[in-house]
Amino acid sequence: MKTNRIAEYLDDLFPNPQCELIYHNDYELLIAIVLSAQSTDKRVNLVTPILFQRYSTLEELKNADLKDLESIIRPVGSFHKKASYIKDIAGLLADQFQGIVPRDREILLTFPGVGRKTINVFLSEYYQEPAIAVDTHVERISKRLGLAFKKDNVLQVEQKLMKKFPKNEWGRRHLQLVLFGRYYCKAIRPECMNCKIMDLCHEKKKNL
Repeated sequence: MKTNRIAEYLDDLFPNPQCELIYHNDYELLIAIVLSAQSTDKRVNLVTPILFQRYSTLEELKNADLKDLESIIRPVGSFHKKASYIKDIAGLLADQFQGIVPRDREILLTFPGVGRKTINVFLSEYYQEPAIAVDTHVERISKRLGLAFKKDNVLQVEQKLMKKFPKNEWGRRHLQLVLFGRYYCKAIRPECMNCKIMDLCHEKKKNL
């Protein structure tokens, strides 16, 4: 079965996949994920140590100078919006949630800069809740390997992956697909010749 081959290959490449964002508590993780939108974990990891050292509490973050936040997070892109998100999220957590990031999806969806993908990553990573977050890597891999159709939107891709993999594997599969897309099946110049499941790829002729 195709899905089993994919799962076995992912397990072979990444037996113990780990989130590559650096964080020390729940709100640092949430903010790091928000910063990673349209950016890379590598860039986020360059700015978050500076950010959380300069503003070490939620109270300090919510009262931070917006221009200073923008200058710190500039490398991740969209820094005007993301700086506002940081202040607003810190304010919500400090003032309404006793400094604890809620586990409730509906509540999290009301947070600025927080969408379904962000929530799935957060809940899966911090609370080990079964979830598959579809970022650009997961979407690309899923469509290349025929786990989803090219026309599918991210929600449709997520739903199909949830059906194809057992629920207790969702978190691991998400991380494996991200890492596979980041380091092997890249958007540009994927390493097709070394891929053991290249025969399953819908784009192999284009990429060879």
